[in-house]
Amino acid sequence: MTDDVALAFGEEWGRLVAGLIGWCGDWDLAEECAAEAFAAAVVAWPRDGRPDRPMAWLTTVARNRARDRIRRRTTESARHDALARLIDQAVQPPAEVGTGGVDDPEIADDRLRLIFTCCHPALPMPARIALTLRTLCGLTSAEIARAFLVTEPTMDKRLVRARAKIRQAAIPYRVPPSELLPERLDGVLAVVYLLFNEGYAASSGESLLRVDLTTEAIRLARLVHGLLPTADEATALLALLLLTDARRAARLRDGEIVPLPDQDRALWDASRTREAELLLRGSSGHTGPYAVQSRIALCHNLSERPEDTDWATIAALYSLLPATPVTELNRAVAVAMVDGPAAGLALAAPLEGDLGAYHLFHATLADFHTRLGDPAAAAISLRAAITLAPTPAERRLLRRRLAGLSLGMTE
Repeated sequence: MTDDVALAFGEEWGRLVAGLIGWCGDWDLAEECAAEAFAAAVVAWPRDGRPDRPMAWLTTVARNRARDRIRRRTTESARHDALARLIDQAVQPPAEVGTGGVDDPEIADDRLRLIFTCCHPALPMPARIALTLRTLCGLTSAEIARAFLVTEPTMDKRLVRARAKIRQAAIPYRVPPSELLPERLDGVLAVVYLLFNEGYAASSGESLLRVDLTTEAIRLARLVHGLLPTADEATALLALLLLTDARRAARLRDGEIVPLPDQDRALWDASRTREAELLLRGSSGHTGPYAVQSRIALCHNLSERPEDTDWATIAALYSLLPATPVTELNRAVAVAMVDGPAAGLALAAPLEGDLGAYHLFHATLADFHTRLGDPAAAAISLRAAITLAPTPAERRLLRRRLAGLSLGMTE
């Protein structure tokens, strides 16, 4: 894929697919024709030049492909025959399909309709998140599978079942009415959160950061917050994304990862931190997972130097989160900063059964062993982390740590 097409894919895939679904009502057809439009761009753009309006070009190609496919199906189904006539006459989809349930011009966004459709309560929560990441964001099954810590075939089956459920249950493509918004919120927030995480720490590929995904996640978080301004978790998620994104400029140096303690904090975006702090002022007593995580992030962002970080408060906040293996690992890191690496190791070591395939588990153990003066054990953990790390940038960081450890052992 050329640079121009790759950039357009990152920026426009979700909007193209969402618009096609709203236009023709067929999820599979929309994804297939969007993919064909990008494939056509790979051939045409290097030859003819990048069009002035890439999205319009892609939409035209995708709709033409959809028209051709629908016409070929007319003998198979009366439903497709009717749909083909509608498309040929350039008639818009019915209001049920194309309009939101809230009287707000911003809700006319196809991508927001797509998220709420994917997050219908008839779908299991993992399927809601996976389907939106695939359809809206263009993530591959392999990328989503890594985010869920499942195999790629398992994720493929989950996506197929989710699409079939939407067809069979005739789930409408719309933002739901106001009274139904709260029951969809958890799934929507989870989608936005995972979308941001994939952009901020990509699960594959050479580039660790995908700014197109983080930007889209923040945009969607703002839309959801605008829909439900009194929902504490929607507010907290927006704050969390802003706080995390505020550190983005310092996260890489010459293409290499810079760990949080080593980052140039002058590069952090103070305006985003201030905006997040204002958002959190009205929900200081809320203890939902995004509220707690945003307060942890705020502790980091308000620390002018690494040694100023309030690790005791961070450790206490981690204890308020659901005790998943990953949150317990993060709590172990905070405890180690307060009570020493032996205390952190005691909390982290029992997690190996759940996190043995997670590279950051082994990297954390390596840090504890190094601080405890056991470089041999640290080297074993670092080698395991290098083997499991999903991106080249992360492997290079771990190899630098291992090289530094080996140098120290020989001195």
